Amino acid sequence: MKYGAKAIKQATLEIWDNPNPDRDYTIEISYPEFTCLCPRSGYPDFAEIRITYVPNKKIVELKALKLWLNSFRDQSISHEAVTNLIFDALKKDLKPRRLEVAGDFNVRGNVKTVIRVVL
Repeated sequence: MKYGAKAIKQATLEIWDNPNPDRDYTIEISYPEFTCLCPRSGYPDFAEIRITYVPNKKIVELKALKLWLNSFRDQSISHEAVTNLIFDALKKDLKPRRLEVAGDFNVRGNVKTVIRVVL
């Protein structure tokens, strides 16, 4: 197994202490090369995942987040399910003051889908 595939297989979210927990500030993360598999056809779905949050005591480490998001590339999962799963994991681990996760999926079959989950 190549080192990249091994890193993705072992990926977990890594949570760090917020260096400024007494201040409200916004973190915006864009992941424009997200992929997963359509649970009906098995064809790949492509999306941009956008995460916006106001941290409380914790923040997410970006390389770990990238590898964790890459781990969905071989999973059969709907747009709605994967966007909500990402939201739930971040909400649980970060306990942010505010969180929004948007899954902006590319057009397929002449249909454009954007899933947005907000806390």
